[in-house]
Amino acid sequence: MPPMLLSIGDLARRTGLSVSAIRFYEQRGLVSAVRSAGNQRRFLRSDIRRLSFALIAQRLGLSLSEIETELATLPKGLPPTQGDWAAISRRIRERLDARIAMLERTREKLDGCIGCGCLSLDRCALYNPDDRAARAGAGPRFLIGDSAEDFGEIQAS
Repeated sequence: MPPMLLSIGDLARRTGLSVSAIRFYEQRGLVSAVRSAGNQRRFLRSDIRRLSFALIAQRLGLSLSEIETELATLPKGLPPTQGDWAAISRRIRERLDARIAMLERTREKLDGCIGCGCLSLDRCALYNPDDRAARAGAGPRFLIGDSAEDFGEIQAS
């Protein structure tokens, strides 16, 4: 029995994406439509998951290029298997774990010195005296992996 096909409107309703967003993803090759006898786009029901993956992956910080690369590993014109999705999960797990760690560090440190060099908080004089964190480069050094201990003894103020 052939898989159930969905109109672009049905696909939009099921994914929460706009029709124009689905057309964009189709142009990028994330999904492929077949044409009905009346020349209307029809999508595989499994495209709901492909587009849902694209939507959540973007919200998690994956680039469109990364999403395209992962979805390109799925079989064309056939519903992906659980194993296909598990392979994608294994490949992106490290990137997701790194983003989760960054979110956790940000949650814990955002109200204190983040090593950005602004020196505007009282804690900055303690954790980043004389902007020592700048030795490691630009940006919020204590959120992107460095710690105050990396730049010498913590001074009491």
